[in-house]
Amino acid sequence: MKSPVVLVAITLTAAILIAASLLILTGARKTVGSSTLNAPAHAARDNA
Repeated sequence: MKSPVVLVAITLTAAILIAASLLILTGARKTVGSSTLNAPAHAARDNA
């Protein structure tokens, strides 16, 4: 069995990745073609 700390860390990481991807996808849909130079990392940092 893995320790609870490891399980919590994995769960939080997965949740953050899913939330970030959803924010990037919704943001990309709203601003299609207007900000093609912005990288997903920058968008995630701005939305955080």
